[in-house]
Amino acid sequence: MRGAVAAVAFERPVPAGAMSGFLPRQEDGESAALRQKEELSRRIKEQKVVVDELSNLKKNRKVYKQQPNSNIFFLADRTETLSQCKNTLDELKKAHQELENSEKAKIKK
Repeated sequence: MRGAVAAVAFERPVPAGAMSGFLPRQEDGESAALRQKEELSRRIKEQKVVVDELSNLKKNRKVYKQQPNSNIFFLADRTETLSQCKNTLDELKKAHQELENSEKAKIKK
């Protein structure tokens, strides 16, 4: 009987402020900010699930990491992958908080 295998596919972290160049047009600023905030929230939820799944794996389980822009998976170290996923989650939360703070600053003005 073979052990269970976990395959992890996650995107590269988004640097703080990188989402600001995401706007295709200068339309309604509020709707663009809302879309950006929703996208960040979606990615945070997704990353929380990945971290939770990796945290609850048994020690003898194998983890495979997907290569970017490919359908190829390579064996990865579970603890290293978990650490990378936690760092990505922290960066996403930081970007979300910066977005929240900028919205609050606009409201005060």
